[in-house]
Amino acid sequence: MAKVLYSVTMSVDGFITGPDGDMQWMRPYLGPNPEVDELVPRIGSLLIGRRSHDGDDPHKGETGEGQAFGGGWSGPMFVVTHRPPAIPEPEITTVDQFPKALALAKEAAGEKYVNVIGASIARQCIEAGELDEVLLIYAPVMLGDGTRLFDHPGGRTVRLDRISCTENPSATNLWFTVTR
Repeated sequence: MAKVLYSVTMSVDGFITGPDGDMQWMRPYLGPNPEVDELVPRIGSLLIGRRSHDGDDPHKGETGEGQAFGGGWSGPMFVVTHRPPAIPEPEITTVDQFPKALALAKEAAGEKYVNVIGASIARQCIEAGELDEVLLIYAPVMLGDGTRLFDHPGGRTVRLDRISCTENPSATNLWFTVTR
């Protein structure tokens, strides 16, 4: 059965995008990362929020722009949105209900990971009790503003148990399981 993984790059001050959804901040930290390279073939599908799907691409102007993991991954992608595009995009399934999108992504992933892209979708996975793991790629930079890794008005504690900590030249990977 598929596991649901939130893999994300975060600044030291807790942001996954800069102001106005800027993703260009992470370009210096997209260097070689063997753990991510090993993860990519273990991903069976992507579950993506609409803002993340439509947002700024850290690979802008490079080969792989507009593709998952800079072109390093291909497969079924499910975008959760109440505003589907007028013209459907190839290889992307838009779904207007989170539970349905998650079920489709899990089915498509088979025994592999459903990789979550987007803070809102990750929060919805947490609220549904469906998030299994978090791979946090911790970049040595402070942004001061942007989209937080996890934002829950009024607060919410989500316990994580560390599986591993791997240092790379440009970032540190922290891998966790979600404690239920």
